[in-house]
Amino acid sequence: MNQVIRSIRADEWRAVKELRLAALRDPVAHLAFVETYEDSVARPDSFWQERAAGAAEGVLERRQFVAVGPDGVWRGSVVVLVERTGELDILGNMSERDQGHLVGVFVRPEHRGSGLTDALFDAALAWAWGIGLERVRLFVHEKNGRAEAFYRRVGFVPTGGSTASVGDKGAQDLEFVITRS
Repeated sequence: MNQVIRSIRADEWRAVKELRLAALRDPVAHLAFVETYEDSVARPDSFWQERAAGAAEGVLERRQFVAVGPDGVWRGSVVVLVERTGELDILGNMSERDQGHLVGVFVRPEHRGSGLTDALFDAALAWAWGIGLERVRLFVHEKNGRAEAFYRRVGFVPTGGSTASVGDKGAQDLEFVITRS
């Protein structure tokens, strides 16, 4: 692999915006993300500035990791949200434990299958374990078999839990977890 995996910096909001909009144009975006390209492209720059600052290096509540190619183009990303016991999680439920929650997983199509997603997950999990979390979860749409296969391959296991899919009425997002070994 010929890229650097690192945390984003607060001043990189333009790159955060560009990569997210690319992700939302992906053919399976409706299965993977709760927001749409149309809504996101209309957001003001202040939204993207706050989003970058809120997940940049030094922030302990969430962290965005990116894979940066030698040309400076961001090839992929993953975000770790920290959910604390007794606080509302991203789904609006009371968290029963301290844990990480992976969201925003995206790798540009031309870099899929290259090991880049593995490297992003390694960085995200290393950070989660480094701040003392013992468990990390994610949700995958029941029809997103490619993503589910990857998550299983890297050690995530289904919990049997699920939640209604936001963008696909009648469908479920399945919960998967990995625990610190």
